[in-house]
Amino acid sequence: MTESVVRRIRELIAEIRQHDYRYHVLDAPTIGDTQYDELVAELKRLETDFPDSLDPNSPTQRVGAKPDSGFSEVSHRVPMLSLDNVFDADEFQQFVERMTDRLDGISSLELTAEPKLDGLALSIRYERGELILAATRGDGSTGENVTQNVRTIRSIPLTLHGERLPEILEVRGEVIMKKEDFDAMNRRLQAAGEKTFVNPRNAAAGSLRQLDPAIVATRPLSFYAYGVGEVSAPLGDRHSDVMETLKSLGIPVNPGLVKGDASSIESAYQALLAKRDSLPYEIDG
Repeated sequence: MTESVVRRIRELIAEIRQHDYRYHVLDAPTIGDTQYDELVAELKRLETDFPDSLDPNSPTQRVGAKPDSGFSEVSHRVPMLSLDNVFDADEFQQFVERMTDRLDGISSLELTAEPKLDGLALSIRYERGELILAATRGDGSTGENVTQNVRTIRSIPLTLHGERLPEILEVRGEVIMKKEDFDAMNRRLQAAGEKTFVNPRNAAAGSLRQLDPAIVATRPLSFYAYGVGEVSAPLGDRHSDVMETLKSLGIPVNPGLVKGDASSIESAYQALLAKRDSLPYEIDG
């Protein structure tokens, strides 16, 4: 294998990762699907011709082997907790007052809010920038190991790079299927005479829990982070800072995230309600 081949493989991996970042994180692609597919095809050809060059974290290596049996259990080192609810403006204001009282010396709070995506909660563990484990929420303390399936989701980076990359980073977020992708998938399934899904949430959950990663790879799943679990170094003083750091590392965060005081958050909530039906994904809060 010549030095030029090795260099070209590395260039292709870096270029494809950059395009993935621009598409899934920044929502600002610079090339079309056909050009992207051509880059992936060239990389696959070179890796096939020169198997000694294969990087296990190459963009071509997302589909792994099917497990021998069901999913193994994973204990969450930091529990994946559920959310409390408020149902009107008065309850929201009471929540803000309780938080202000608990934080002595704070006269006002900066709050962060985002749409609650309707999908399947997921925890992804990176060590030294490499994805090593992904697990469902389960009961909050114990979930299922779905690592091989998660590796097939193109919006989830297999490796992370950045100045603020901690040695250990658990990313928490939601696996979803966007409305447009859900409709297109159901049309394909119906045309093939296969069973269709009732709604995007069921499609996302059912797809992620398939035993065969090759099937999961055909399902148009997306992922957006909303927080972190175990982290070996701080990512920021505020939740909004943490989200910005995750984004800088290449991890998609919810594009609907807003921050401000209680009044601006309440206004953002009302604005979200008004456009709920036109959002590209289902939400449940």
